[in-house]
Amino acid sequence: MMLVREGLYIGNINDGTAVFQGKHPNITHMLSVLSSQILYQASPKTGDPYSSMSLGPGEHVQSEQDETAVIETIALSITPDSTEAKSGDAAKKGGRVFTRMTVPLKDMESENLLDHLEACMDFIEKGRKTGSVLVHCMAGVSRSAAVILAYLMRTERLSVEDALTSLRESSATACPNSGFMDQLQMFEDMGFKVDHGSSIYKKFHVFNLGEAYGKGEKIESSRFASDPGEASSSLIEDLVSKLCVNGVEKSPMLYRCRKCRRLVASESNVVTHNLGLGESSFKTKRKASGRCDDYGEPKCSSIFVEPMKWMTAVVQGDVEGKLLCATCEARLGNFNWAGLQCSCGAWVNPAFQLHKSRMDLTWL
Repeated sequence: MMLVREGLYIGNINDGTAVFQGKHPNITHMLSVLSSQILYQASPKTGDPYSSMSLGPGEHVQSEQDETAVIETIALSITPDSTEAKSGDAAKKGGRVFTRMTVPLKDMESENLLDHLEACMDFIEKGRKTGSVLVHCMAGVSRSAAVILAYLMRTERLSVEDALTSLRESSATACPNSGFMDQLQMFEDMGFKVDHGSSIYKKFHVFNLGEAYGKGEKIESSRFASDPGEASSSLIEDLVSKLCVNGVEKSPMLYRCRKCRRLVASESNVVTHNLGLGESSFKTKRKASGRCDDYGEPKCSSIFVEPMKWMTAVVQGDVEGKLLCATCEARLGNFNWAGLQCSCGAWVNPAFQLHKSRMDLTWL
């Protein structure tokens, strides 16, 4: 267990177990970032402190950023060298108490670290105000380091490279996997926060939905964007607030069904992609209608958006299909969880494509 900042330590699973055994009485808060197989064991070994997660009720963090994290109060018996630890009501019976937050996360490049960061950083901040926090994973190298890097980046306004250099002064082996480093770069690019309205986050979120769908997971509609057609005063206010960039107000673009004028998407729903190579991206030669601008550059005849709750076929779980207006059922575009090719030649995966020719562009 190594000190990173005052009241903040990084460690491995042995350090976490030592806290349960009362060997680190200065630790008042512990953040365990481990795989769900460890946190939710079906047949835990006797005396395994992490087996309590499969039995304890826990308190789910009320945060849309992280609905899987659990916070529980752990009470050790009065004797400091005891290995006995209990959760929940045990805290009322005396003894030293500490608070633990568990986050199920594997040390894999494809894992979604970004959606856990806000809850983790808030837990660390609160813990440091009242005591000391240990952040640990299995080896104390990748997952715990990634969480602490995000915390240092936010609190000290450090770039991901500078934060890693600083952390390695305390923990020389700190080395988050490349997937976590990419997500920390996104975190920096979003202004040291997880901004759900950012195009960076939306692209990341849609990609993760595609990864989950590809693994056979059922995608709940709660993970889809709200229907902009069900306009409300709060939605309009949200659209306006998101378009005040660097103090400059900008009227948001709205996309409406050309047939019935229903609002189907706003500028905030668009998921950007890098332009392709135009005609050279297509196997067959054909007219480049709408594919190039006046200067010969690739041009997109469609927009790609995040999946939204009005997309009936998507909500029903279809692999691919047409996107029909929720009001008049006019065809607005197509979707395919395996991807579609844009008219500019770029491959977008997964793809929720709305054709500009089927919509009218308006401003709020």
